[in-house]
Amino acid sequence: MEFTLLDPSTVGFWSIVPPLVAIILALITKEVISSLIIGILAGTTIYTCFLHQPVIMVFRNILELMTSKIGANAPMVLFLALLGALVAVITSAGGSKAYGEWAFKKLKDRRSACFMTSLLGVIIFIDDYFNALTIGTVMRPVTEKFKISREKLSYFIDATAAPICIIAPISSWAAAVSGFIDGEDGLVLFVKAIPMNLYALLMLFMVFWISFRKKGDFGPMATVENQVCSGDGNQTDAGAELDENATVQVSSKGRVFDLVAPILVLIVLAILSMLYYGGFWDAPAEGVETRTLFRQISDAFGNTSSGPALALSSMGAIVYAFFQFVPRKVLSFTDFFAAITRGVKTMVPALIILTLAWTISGVCRDLLNTGAVVSHWVVVCRMPLMLIPTVLFIVAGLLSFSTGTSWGTFGILIPIGLSIAAEIDPGMNILVLSSILAGSVLGDHCSPISDTTILSSTGAGCNHISHVATQLPYALLVGFVCVIGYLVAGGLRQFGAVSWTVVGITWAVSLPLLIVLLIVLPMFWTGKGRKS
Repeated sequence: MEFTLLDPSTVGFWSIVPPLVAIILALITKEVISSLIIGILAGTTIYTCFLHQPVIMVFRNILELMTSKIGANAPMVLFLALLGALVAVITSAGGSKAYGEWAFKKLKDRRSACFMTSLLGVIIFIDDYFNALTIGTVMRPVTEKFKISREKLSYFIDATAAPICIIAPISSWAAAVSGFIDGEDGLVLFVKAIPMNLYALLMLFMVFWISFRKKGDFGPMATVENQVCSGDGNQTDAGAELDENATVQVSSKGRVFDLVAPILVLIVLAILSMLYYGGFWDAPAEGVETRTLFRQISDAFGNTSSGPALALSSMGAIVYAFFQFVPRKVLSFTDFFAAITRGVKTMVPALIILTLAWTISGVCRDLLNTGAVVSHWVVVCRMPLMLIPTVLFIVAGLLSFSTGTSWGTFGILIPIGLSIAAEIDPGMNILVLSSILAGSVLGDHCSPISDTTILSSTGAGCNHISHVATQLPYALLVGFVCVIGYLVAGGLRQFGAVSWTVVGITWAVSLPLLIVLLIVLPMFWTGKGRKS
């Protein structure tokens, strides 16, 4: 079945109703599945009414759209299922338990555990999906031993996943962004935009700052942390759907090596698989034999298919785990495959939420043309040059928040933003690109229907809406500082400042302001920093 993309002028305000309904209901009811279903129903009802179709088409459109989204994301579904199986196998083999005991001895306190979690988030920069689930697997036993809430763990995961990927030249995100830039070298422009990608850089700074501070939490996060530290919080209930492995007998033969080795194999295979699917080892095309090794790698990541690559790597890691555990009798043949079954089951709730999130994103993008509507509002509003970066940052954030996809926002706004820069001031192209990238990551970070947000709560075993509610003040705080930063940068550019001056003065304003807010805000927010 083919869908008719409605014209933006036809749909108008109605195009943003479905994501608004889903997001508002999710925040009010704290139930994400029913909220997404109602949002999808609202979107297909609007679509059906505008096309004057019979009522039965509301449900047929949902079925067809959901089927197409599952098909398009089938490799990612397989990757998540296999990764859940790998986590269950490692847990049953005693690898997670052994690593937790080792880390508890080596890491001195909560601060070092938080720092290690943040550091791993920065190290794993190839792909945000892989980042989210791998860090949750490795660090959850450690953070639980130090009484760090799952909400805080999921924040560390989410706040390093997309922000580090969007400033890493070799990553699936860099490849996606480069593909949306026409007329010049996309990768070069992406690299030039990194210093002004304020949200990513300031959020990474904030993550490490909070890791070091003993009383740095504020808002709902401080309340949750206090409850967990005092023993009033219930960690298990928050991620009960992911904790079937906790009731399974764990092998006493497990070692730290039994967790580290499969994860390292997974990381290496993921990188090699991405290069393979990107054609790194294919015969070079005519005229490109002189490419440098860095350029070959960048092009391979730019051409890769991350879904199949990640599925292939997780499959290879499970095969490796079989030969690591079964011949040594750490797990019996039967226990190994029983763990695989349990692991796949633990991913079912996340897969349901992801499927619904993909579907409502399709409603916005493929049926109601939400992105074009928002973009049209930007174009028709004439504004001073100094406001363009700030407005694009805010619009990108709202669009990414409402659709749950930063990549979709890239595809919509980057061509529009660069066209605006070309018309008004070609020297603003880097500032325009960086503001769009930053706003897209902000919206993705905040949105309860974002796949990265869902996977972060999944990896940490945290209730999804609780994760959204506790990290939202942190994301909005950094977003507020970014608005000021882009206002400063736009003003400097309007008065003819050169690029390095714009970056230097913007940072001289933004970074100290964020530090001051992080110090002062916990003193006045309800639920001030942690008690211990």
